[in-house]
Amino acid sequence: MSPVTRGFVGRRRRDPRLPPGQYDVGDQWPVLTAERAPNLDIARWTFLIEGLVEHEAEWTWDEITALPRERWDGDIHCVTTWTKFGMRWSGVSLDTLLAAAGPLPQARYVVAHSHSGYTTDLPLADVTGGNAWLAFEAQNAPLTREHGGPARLLVPHLYFWKSVKWVAGLRLTAEDEPGFWERNGYHDRGDPWAEQRFQGD
Repeated sequence: MSPVTRGFVGRRRRDPRLPPGQYDVGDQWPVLTAERAPNLDIARWTFLIEGLVEHEAEWTWDEITALPRERWDGDIHCVTTWTKFGMRWSGVSLDTLLAAAGPLPQARYVVAHSHSGYTTDLPLADVTGGNAWLAFEAQNAPLTREHGGPARLLVPHLYFWKSVKWVAGLRLTAEDEPGFWERNGYHDRGDPWAEQRFQGD
């Protein structure tokens, strides 16, 4: 019989779905927000794309929820180090919405803004090419108010502060315009796999 050192159990293999510095939150879905959750009336809800576009495009709730839906299944990662595996989302691709507005050639960034007043900045390339959605459902149910309902931005390949809750629209710009957390020290892009949590990372 080979000798075994008492207490030695080896190192647990890290789940390859976890970006560096993250942990699996299991069945939980933490609620973190910088602002108070607004009470939004879908009868008055709108979503607007403006800025460097051929023409502004605006939708009511009935108009935008009548557009073709897509489903996205995958993992989300919060900058506060939690990761939630195996989420299911449903919504409208931002490619569909941006095509209706017609981004001008000089547009390189978007400022996403919330009905609460919160903003974040993203490179246009991070919300096009099948990378982002306006999400209405999560886990096969309407998106709850605490998680950004009735609609939030979903940009799952970036840290989740970029997926703006209660999203009201996008403004396309030529230059980067830092949003709320970016002005307070968070990274401009926020790639979980590169651990882009703070400016300088």
